[in-house]
Amino acid sequence: MSQFLFQTTRNLLVELGSSTTKLPGLVRSSGRRALVVTDKPIRKLGLLDASVAAMEANGVDVHIYDGVQEDPSTSVVFECTKVAQDFKADVVIGFGGGSSMDTAKIAAVLSKSDQSLEAMYGVGNIKAGVQRLPLIQVPTTSGTGSEVTPITIITTEGCEKKGVVDPLLLPDWAVLDGDLTVSVPKHVTSATGIDAMVHAIEAYTSKIRKNVLADAMAVSALKLLGNNIVTVCEDPANRQARSDMLLGSCFAGIAFANSPVAAVHALAYPIGSHFHVPHGLSNALMLPHVMRANMTVAECSKQYAELAPYCLPGSSFADSDEETAAMLADGLAQLAKNIGMKTTLREVGIADTDIPLLASESMKQQRLLINNPREMTLELATELYTSAY
Repeated sequence: MSQFLFQTTRNLLVELGSSTTKLPGLVRSSGRRALVVTDKPIRKLGLLDASVAAMEANGVDVHIYDGVQEDPSTSVVFECTKVAQDFKADVVIGFGGGSSMDTAKIAAVLSKSDQSLEAMYGVGNIKAGVQRLPLIQVPTTSGTGSEVTPITIITTEGCEKKGVVDPLLLPDWAVLDGDLTVSVPKHVTSATGIDAMVHAIEAYTSKIRKNVLADAMAVSALKLLGNNIVTVCEDPANRQARSDMLLGSCFAGIAFANSPVAAVHALAYPIGSHFHVPHGLSNALMLPHVMRANMTVAECSKQYAELAPYCLPGSSFADSDEETAAMLADGLAQLAKNIGMKTTLREVGIADTDIPLLASESMKQQRLLINNPREMTLELATELYTSAY
């Protein structure tokens, strides 16, 4: 039997309405002073109102930090950490998309540690003995899977995305309430849905830590995501489809937390950090191009072919792995177009003269590139950005 390490969030609650009915009890089991980490759009939509009222009715003192922005910067992280310390929070709740949950993770650690953030960047670099505040994650989008990953991604002052990867970042609870995703606009629903599919696809084809449990999670994720992504874009009030997408995103998160993502993410990061394109859309822009490049590796083509029926249910595929893999790449590109997403770099405001910058910056993501089935060189990255243009 192959050897591997598999880690995930300790407790997972999947229940419609649970962010109001069950969250207060989970918070009270950890503390009485809860810092909720979110963003202004979530607060404006009123998604927090019922949860905060329920917590306060159960004797929890709640403070809301809503300064999180897309691709959180170091300044946001430090500001949130100071708020947690000044409020004397004894539990942190990430309530929102991946940016809010990532900020909540690292703030929960930094508020109890004297180790610098710079020293934590990388894999397993949080010092032994460092503790964090109790952490509960409540996702409001079906995409990042951050509620079940030991990873936080931060944009540095130099516009580089850096990761802190450590088991300490795994939360104590993930609360999956599909009702929170019903009001998410279509352009966010589509982008985060494709993002979750990318997580599962890259986990299944990861070169270094691929394992049977992560594979099972990736396949389970794609069954849920493939069968529901069009439905939630066309019928956003479908509560069961929303709940299934949220669970699919969670399964994809569990998969890539244990079998890491690769070149799609590495090439997407500079698009987000330098041009402020949402992460899910950045991934969608690069996915078919990276897949076609990876098909030169026979084993990867076989793996893509295995995933094709789950990604595109109801589609017909060829007999050979190579043809099926190519059909999958084309089909995913068409899926993105069908659900209203932009599909080229020029559509998101990137010029062809920006391609050398993107290619150079993507090479800094060696933490991810080492997981890719095919070696990613500067020349190949340039070629793929050009193809995506």
